[in-house]
Amino acid sequence: MFKEYRKLRKYTQEYLAELTNLDTRTIQRIENEEKKPSIDTFRKLVKALEIKDKDILDYIKNN
Repeated sequence: MFKEYRKLRKYTQEYLAELTNLDTRTIQRIENEEKKPSIDTFRKLVKALEIKDKDILDYIKNN
């Protein structure tokens, strides 16, 4: 989900890392599903990528 939204916004992983104050490697691991984000990280990504509540709920429902 995060990778699709990042690409939709035309953000690089590096730019998203700056926006969220996360490490670029953390962004990569989350996007590649090597790591699940903590609640805090999830919130940062949702806010930075402007993901709507409905889209979050749909994602949770389908995964």
